Amino acid sequence: MALTGVLRPGHAQIRVLDLEESVKWYTEVMGLVPMGRDSQGRAYFKTRAERDHNSVILRQADQAGIDLFAFKVLDKATLEDFDKKLQAFGVKTERIPAGELLETGERVRFQIPTGHTVELYAEKTDVGNGIGYFDPDVDVLDGPGIRPIRMDHCLLYGGDIEGNLKLFTEVLGFTLVERVKLEDGKTDLAIWITCSAKAHDIAFVRSPEDGKLHHVSFQMPSWESVLRAADIMSINRVSIDIGPTRHGVTQGTTIYFFDPSGNRLETFCGGYDHYPDMHPITWSWENVGRGIFYHDRKLNDAFLSVVT
Repeated sequence: MALTGVLRPGHAQIRVLDLEESVKWYTEVMGLVPMGRDSQGRAYFKTRAERDHNSVILRQADQAGIDLFAFKVLDKATLEDFDKKLQAFGVKTERIPAGELLETGERVRFQIPTGHTVELYAEKTDVGNGIGYFDPDVDVLDGPGIRPIRMDHCLLYGGDIEGNLKLFTEVLGFTLVERVKLEDGKTDLAIWITCSAKAHDIAFVRSPEDGKLHHVSFQMPSWESVLRAADIMSINRVSIDIGPTRHGVTQGTTIYFFDPSGNRLETFCGGYDHYPDMHPITWSWENVGRGIFYHDRKLNDAFLSVVT
């Protein structure tokens, strides 16, 4: 599938309670690559395999959670086009100048119906992944820490997920991949949507509180690497929510766990390819446990209630 609009998730700015502790943890336990700090004190990271300068930004704050989630678009003309489409749809946009984030071009910022801040941008400095563009060797993803391939997606909590679905599909060109229905069989409890051929690039769960983060996810190269991540978490006494296990929704393998500030993260692997001509998959309320955690076939209380 040719990607001509929104390409992929680009960066997440996460609030942490102790920046120095978090920098050490994201470096040594997550195995992310530190990419510097800006004049505001924010700390920047990328995964080893990512080519763009940063995908995770940490900001010290009094409350954990997520400031914003951003998507990279094809080019500057595409960014301008999306800005016009958003405004025509009734969405107020703000232009954030180039350089406000390190090595990142101008961004279009807007708020979605669940109260979360989303950004689009077209330019970020390509710093490479260490193996080059000419006759590269295979990158062996070993070494200290979990070392994910990329920052993959996020799941956000809020009220008007129907509004989010309308905005993302009708304006930004996303596709609905899977959904879970409430007991009435009509109302969506959760939706998974994609801008690519992945099973999801962002997901939303209905909640009475807007603007909440459920998790930011990092892609792993294999099920074995997810199991290795579990060992690393145990060695470092990381708080694990659930896993290793498998999802019914998206069919990916997973571990959910918490950073030192209480932000939930995920190591994720697998999932199927999805294309716009495929019908969305629907899960009933009776089978929501199997849909989320295929092996246990039930949800745990922390997974449902703990958000930042």
